[in-house]
Amino acid sequence: METIPKFVTIAGLSLLLIGLLLHLGPSIPLLGKLPGDIIIERPGFRLVLPITTCLVLSGVVSAILWLVDRFR
Repeated sequence: METIPKFVTIAGLSLLLIGLLLHLGPSIPLLGKLPGDIIIERPGFRLVLPITTCLVLSGVVSAILWLVDRFR
């Protein structure tokens, strides 16, 4: 029964972090504007493929999770 409160706490903190990122995301400089990100704009249409941004964020999240696992 000790795992349920831990899971709920981690889920709540994760949702809080995701909410903060969604709220602050547009104000983070260079997010979605890195070289390698594809933006196609036409009248009435906009397609954004943030390939480089996804790779950078994936590396950052992987490094954080690696550090958490290392010091656990």
